[in-house]
Amino acid sequence: MTGPMLRRDFLALTSLSAAGAVLPSWAMAAAPTPTVTEGVAWYDVQDWGVEGKGWKDTERYYDRLPERAEKKVRSAVWNLSRHSAGMLVRFETDAPKIHARYKLRSANLAMPHMPATGVSGVDLYARNEVGQDRWLAVAKPTAQNVNVVLASDIDPRPNGQPRLYTLYLPLYNGVDKLEIGVPSGSEFASVAPRKEKPIVFYGTSIMHGACASRPGMSITGIVGRRLNRPVINLGFSGNGRLEPEVGEFLCELDPAVFVIDCLPNVDGPVVAERTEPLVLQLRKARPETPILLVEDRTYTFAPFKQTSRDRHEGSRTAFRAAYENLQKAGIKNLYYLPGDDLLGDDGEAATDGSHPSDLGMMRYADAYVPALQKILDDA
Repeated sequence: MTGPMLRRDFLALTSLSAAGAVLPSWAMAAAPTPTVTEGVAWYDVQDWGVEGKGWKDTERYYDRLPERAEKKVRSAVWNLSRHSAGMLVRFETDAPKIHARYKLRSANLAMPHMPATGVSGVDLYARNEVGQDRWLAVAKPTAQNVNVVLASDIDPRPNGQPRLYTLYLPLYNGVDKLEIGVPSGSEFASVAPRKEKPIVFYGTSIMHGACASRPGMSITGIVGRRLNRPVINLGFSGNGRLEPEVGEFLCELDPAVFVIDCLPNVDGPVVAERTEPLVLQLRKARPETPILLVEDRTYTFAPFKQTSRDRHEGSRTAFRAAYENLQKAGIKNLYYLPGDDLLGDDGEAATDGSHPSDLGMMRYADAYVPALQKILDDA
């Protein structure tokens, strides 16, 4: 048997365990215990865990860097690491209605160029009958404390079995507590975070999630669904600067691939100074792990601004030179993704010329997925 554990399975396996039987790996976690309020059974996500966390020793459960990082990285990076970008939780239920209640860290629910649904919402996907995850609902926060019915009148599966759901967490806000609710008496099973090695993304506001309309439309959300793999989002808005202090924490991870997508936050001289040391830092810690170097996207207004074209030329020339130097030095499993087509060629895929809209996020994913699939196939 594979997949998540239902309460009836847990009770049966408890009996097997008492008899000395060896349990399958999926059965090792205890079934979550709900709190029932006004006919709703509430399940605390921390009881089985989110996917997309790189460290357990975080100050707050939904932080992206460990507590000890506060004394190592710049304060801007640390503050941004309190956002839950890239995290998701999975569960199964036969409930016709799904609730969510959660407390946000910040009262800043939206940004001028990004709605509250993306900044502070939770985003629900459901598995259909052919195994595809499809969007179902998103929360629309109006306050720090959110208590919403995400979806109701959900069709039962034809076979009567519970359906698999994925809930993506806010991109530009932190979470202090998160619970999922279903009508009392509904079947509910937690689905533990997947054990496969994740893809780790280190980047800028674009990777962080700006300006997706909802969390599932971030680059890491789309890529994770398409490749059916865990991801860790270490995008830091305005602060993806190829820094060795961040590199120190990247080295603690053991991913399937490291993705370095920082050029939107650094110019040519900084790229020339920091790219090779960061790659060597990663390679020393992880001698075989593939590393994908990604150029900056082209500003959608660049055809009209020589200064923008000059910036792209300067950063990309330095980046390409660093890549070639590393190859000449014998660094293996190093890959390169050009930036010209990340947003397409029609100028329509950004909110402000820089940050992708949902269309831009899809186009980024269209470029990323084949590049990453090839790397994974080669590994």
